[in-house]
Amino acid sequence: MGRLRPALLIGLGAAALAAALWSAGVLGAWERAAWSWRVRAAAAPSAATPTVKLILLDQASLDWGSRENGWSWPWPREVYAPILDFCARGGARTVAFDVLFTEPSVYGVEDDAALGAAMARAPGFVGAIFLAQGDGTGTGGGADQAGKVDQAGWGPGDADWACAGLDDPATAPLRRALAAGGATVPVAEAAPVSGTLANVADTPDPDGVYRRARPLRLLDGRPVPSLGLAAYLLGEGRGAALKLEPGRLLVGERAVPLDADGRALLRFAGPADVHETFSAAAIIQSELRLLEGGEPVVDPESLRGCDVLFGFSAPGLLDLRPMPLSRVAPGVALHAAVLDDLRGDGFLRDAPAAAVWPAIALLAVGAAALVLAGRKAWHGLLVIAATSPLPPLLGVGGYALGWWFPVVPAGVAAAGALAGGLVWNYATEGRQRRFLKQAFRHYLSPHVVERLIADPGQLRLGGERRELTIMFSDLAGFTSISEALDPVALTELLNDFLTDMTDIVLEEGGTLDKYEGDAIIAFWNAPLEVPDHAARACHAAWRCQQRLAARREEFRARTGHALHMRVGLHTGPVVVGNMGSRQRFNYTVLGDAANLASRLEGANKAFGTATMISGVTRAAAGATIAVRDLGAVRVVGRREPVAVFELLGPATAADVHAFDGYHAALALCRAGDAAAAAAFAALPDDPVARQYAERCRESAAGGEPFDGVWNLTSK
Repeated sequence: MGRLRPALLIGLGAAALAAALWSAGVLGAWERAAWSWRVRAAAAPSAATPTVKLILLDQASLDWGSRENGWSWPWPREVYAPILDFCARGGARTVAFDVLFTEPSVYGVEDDAALGAAMARAPGFVGAIFLAQGDGTGTGGGADQAGKVDQAGWGPGDADWACAGLDDPATAPLRRALAAGGATVPVAEAAPVSGTLANVADTPDPDGVYRRARPLRLLDGRPVPSLGLAAYLLGEGRGAALKLEPGRLLVGERAVPLDADGRALLRFAGPADVHETFSAAAIIQSELRLLEGGEPVVDPESLRGCDVLFGFSAPGLLDLRPMPLSRVAPGVALHAAVLDDLRGDGFLRDAPAAAVWPAIALLAVGAAALVLAGRKAWHGLLVIAATSPLPPLLGVGGYALGWWFPVVPAGVAAAGALAGGLVWNYATEGRQRRFLKQAFRHYLSPHVVERLIADPGQLRLGGERRELTIMFSDLAGFTSISEALDPVALTELLNDFLTDMTDIVLEEGGTLDKYEGDAIIAFWNAPLEVPDHAARACHAAWRCQQRLAARREEFRARTGHALHMRVGLHTGPVVVGNMGSRQRFNYTVLGDAANLASRLEGANKAFGTATMISGVTRAAAGATIAVRDLGAVRVVGRREPVAVFELLGPATAADVHAFDGYHAALALCRAGDAAAAAAFAALPDDPVARQYAERCRESAAGGEPFDGVWNLTSK
């Protein structure tokens, strides 16, 4: 729950911001721009795509006409007759011309008549008219405009193109959007005697790119299909009934989703050349060769049963339009896309807001939750890397399923949630991490600090009871050494010594408690658990002694004295935590176990040893270390004796058999045998044996044998 609430607040806030920007139109341009890569990523031909063919009057055709036939632009209209005849010869289902013949031919009325005759011979011919934008009132261009179309040879009142739903009050807003402002029609001689006329005008999106098309317009309240819809209707044998409903146009059994402007969102099957394309010159040459009994350039059978659309692609003919997959696609490709969608996989539709915004909110909340769950900076980078592709994937997936899912608002919401989560982490957990790093960096290894930062739950601020292994160390006779050194030399000596010792403690996973002059206090198993804390502490103590021995001659040269260090180790329960005032505190330990470790450090003076550990530590360290038994001591402040051992080093680095004679003497001492003194005296090079020999003699002089328990009267 601790992270759920901020994740909800941040995620929902980011989604609300994205919704506000979307409603204000700020993100619209970016969303439209992002549509192009979605189409490139997800566009795929439908089953109907191979049945839609294009014949283009391209630049090569213009050059051929000028070079071979001396045709200047505009071409004679009778030149289009071989194209129509070739389509009829090949058995094309329909032929649609995206060409306006609104002015009489410059070659005379016979030229227009020849074109009209060819139109009559073509199967399912669709000619072009241009419907102007309406004024939004729904009144259209008036009856006189419809009359012009009637005079051109096609009546929009023909029952074949009746559209139901035009009297339904529910469709009134859509009818106003579909109303045309006027019509530009072909001259009567160039209008189809049979077939139909269809609208070729459309409007792009605000950025000038054609992503949608109006399949139907209303001229004086009468339906006028677009070029693609008309070709589909003729191909269906005029049997597909039209019905306008709120938000859609029914074409037979197919539903075409319409937006508020009456436009359908096109599902592009691919770039313009996804439909098989032929050059107008190649088609004309093929028809002429067939008439002469020769071999055609193009096999007419390639058009059998197909819908053929004719248009311009030569740059100088000014019919190039920007579409998602090309900035200079031929205008007829837009009509081909409409026809392909009608015959193939259908049109896309805008994802409903009721589904979009909950999905975006869920994405934003999820992104915020993932960021808030991260413990380190790289976690945040990983979340960003994992979350960033999700909006694009939703967009591509939506396209494949037939929906336009708004990618940019989703991306803005996700980015806002990620940024908000990072800021929240910085302001809250980041502050805690900085506190932990500042609080522990001086007495924990960087690795341990990072582990604490990664999981602060391992640290209970304020103190907890835990079993630790505590180490106290002190330099022997350092007071007299320091008095002989100037402050600068003393400081440099201490810095070098303490740095060496502290590095070893931290490398072994210990925590530095504090320095007290030349003394070092450290412990293991807090703040992080260290299962082998006793063994690690013993190894650290041995390494410290080895390091000091390696530098002893160097330090002797600097101080005139040989530096020796005493170390005491004990394992036991203590209270560990941040203790002190609210303004100043220290992460330290309190308890009898810590006191005993301190006493054992001092007890080395009585035995002449360097490193003394308690029996508890020896047992906890197990077989990893080598020791020799020192007997037992009763330190100041404790009534019960404590078993103590001298640390010899790691089990693999020490020769325990070198002390066989000593251990035999110690066994005699514990048994109360008077021969113990002589056995110890036989080991004059062993300082511990010498101390035992003297103690045994003193006890014997007092009338009682020494039992191996040392009563220490000083710290």
